[in-house]
Amino acid sequence: MSKHFKFWRRWLIVVIVAWLAFSLALLMAPGLTRQFFGMLIYQAPTAIDGFGPAAVAYISLLHAVLGAVMFGWGTALLAVVVGPFKQLSWQAWLTLAGSLLAWFIPDTLYSLHSGFWQNAAFNLVFAVLFAIPLLACYSECLENRHAMAAK
Repeated sequence: MSKHFKFWRRWLIVVIVAWLAFSLALLMAPGLTRQFFGMLIYQAPTAIDGFGPAAVAYISLLHAVLGAVMFGWGTALLAVVVGPFKQLSWQAWLTLAGSLLAWFIPDTLYSLHSGFWQNAAFNLVFAVLFAIPLLACYSECLENRHAMAAK
């Protein structure tokens, strides 16, 4: 494993840990989460709290469920990165890239379709943070695949 690959693998670990922290914030800090999305979507941190108690309770539930799902997915991503990806596994690379595309494309398209471009922009930040190291590791993982197939 090259120093180049080690650097990008560590980058992925840092991004996934940040993803996990954000996921836990969605789950465990509903007020802070509402303020964040209020600021992101409506440019006012208290905007969501103005929707009324029933809507706020429902939005908080959705954020918590989303956070739990993201935490589970992030845990799986981390397991792939510290496990098979460390061995330059082509299948691990495909698993990471495929699961990220499976999230990014529909989430971003729906965000744009429904007029919430701010969420699409937020998605793009995470997508780029994942794409850079995956693209940087592409050739090493592919070469390893060919080397394993030749054996």
